[in-house]
Order: sequence, then C-alpha cells, then structure tokens
Amino acid sequence: MKSLFVTLLACGLAWGSACYAEEAEEESETGLALPRMVSLRSSKINARSGPGSRYPIEWVYQQKGAPVEIIAEFELWRQIKDWEGTETWVHKAMLSGRRFVRVENPGENNIYAKPDLESRVVAKVEDGVVGEVDKCPAESDMCLIKFDNIQGWMPRSVLFGVYDDEVIK
Repeated sequence: MKSLFVTLLACGLAWGSACYAEEAEEESETGLALPRMVSLRSSKINARSGPGSRYPIEWVYQQKGAPVEIIAEFELWRQIKDWEGTETWVHKAMLSGRRFVRVENPGENNIYAKPDLESRVVAKVEDGVVGEVDKCPAESDMCLIKFDNIQGWMPRSVLFGVYDDEVIK
C-alpha cells in the first residue's frame, strides 16, 4: 500500500510540474496572446505607474479609439505601450477590442482606392489621425481603413496598431 501511495505521489508531482510548465507557457492571465493590439475605450483615461489605483497617474490619454499594445497583465490591470513607446498601466475596462490604427508617417499620407500603391488616391490624411481597421488581408502589405466617412487602403508600414504579418478579416 505504501508503494502505491509513493507511486501516486510521484505521478501527482510529475503531473503537477507538467501542468505548471503548461501554465508557464500561457502568455497571459486571460489566455489571450501577448503582446496584442487594442484601443482606448474613452476620451479620458488615466495611465498609472503600476497596476492599481493606488499608483500615481503618469499620463492622461485623451484620444478615444487610439491604438495601444497590451504587453502585460496583472489581475484587472493591463500594461500598455503607446505609439510613442511609453509604457503605463490602465484598468482593463478602459480598453476595447475594436481595432484602430494611428497614422505615424509624418506629413500627408495617401489613402488608396485599392490595395495597390499605383491605384487612385481617394484622400490624404495627416500623421496622428486615428482610423478604424476594416481588414488587413494576409496577401497584402496594406490595410483597409475607415476615417469617418472616407474608406481606403494604406500601407501597414505607416500605421501603428497592426502587426506586419497580422491578418484581420
């Protein structure tokens, strides 16, 4: 009986360490991939120095829909990195899964009618403008973006909010 207990205990320890190894490979507390892009849910969001309301406010984001990258999670708090590389903590309720991009190329940027740089330019947009992602096909270096009532294609390389190889349908 004692040897059966030792065998079960050994199996339990081995199984427990295997479970721990699987948990260590888990990329976040929520099970969602890290890093990942999300957007700001409100036009006034307090960004803190740590994961909790007791930490001082370092920054106040004031651009609803602006894309940010979640780089870490702690309970109800998400560590984000913004388009300037600033890392702060915000409450998860202040973030949305809706996908937006921010134009990062300085000056005027073309919005194209088709996912081709040789296609007709339908509009121009300045850097810093935020638009909603409609899609980013796998076979294209461009994404279909909606800026208010204008929709068109822009190169991923001028956008913050989508990864180079990311597919958004």
